Amino acid sequence: MLAAERRDHLLGLLAREGKIVAKDVAAELGISEDSVRRDLRDLAAEGLCQRVYGGALPASPAVVDYDARQAVAPDGKRKVAAAAAGLVRPGGSVILDGGTTALAVARALPKDLGCTVITHSPTIATALIDHPRAELFLLGGRVFKHSAVTCGAAAVEAAQNISADLCLLGVTGVHPEAGLTTGDAEEAAMKRALAARAADTYILASREKIGTASPYRVLSWEKITGLITDTDPHDTVVERLRTLGVEVFVAN
Repeated sequence: MLAAERRDHLLGLLAREGKIVAKDVAAELGISEDSVRRDLRDLAAEGLCQRVYGGALPASPAVVDYDARQAVAPDGKRKVAAAAAGLVRPGGSVILDGGTTALAVARALPKDLGCTVITHSPTIATALIDHPRAELFLLGGRVFKHSAVTCGAAAVEAAQNISADLCLLGVTGVHPEAGLTTGDAEEAAMKRALAARAADTYILASREKIGTASPYRVLSWEKITGLITDTDPHDTVVERLRTLGVEVFVAN
């Protein structure tokens, strides 16, 4: 089989199965596992897969820069945001992560809602300036420009001194095997620090993130209260997540 044919075969496997097991592909095609791994390295370099131990998973499209992400699945993000905004109760407190879906949540909050919003995103804080009854706490630290959020040691330390009823957290990948992932190690650590300070943590993930993976794990499934997504409730990945005990809330 030619290299181009192997490439098409691997991409087809990712689309159909949601993963590639290198040893299985090698046996099926009668080639060495080293050949499969080389092909996967090439696909990963093009951003077409996320390599993991023993094979690969679909790569998340949500790891592009902040401006580009605003054009990815805007309708899905609005649906997820509307459902998430409904969880913020009058008089309650919420830790709101950064990113484009979290920004949609901020915009979906009623302007007359009295609540406390804690965020490490200057963009989120700015979006809520005209909400007169919302108390805003902005966590400082090094700005990670890719996601327009603060992270690093100073931001994690600041997060350890706050608490809230609710944490609404974004990720770039949601996969039954890889778990909840994102594209930067420090950002993943910051997300863990935020989630640890809330009574309930919900993951915000529009459908393009479901069944995909990024390099760095954020949280294990047992650490979250639920997943909010606009994915079809009968999607095979969603059904697998439910078998893992994940509470999935479908935003219409």
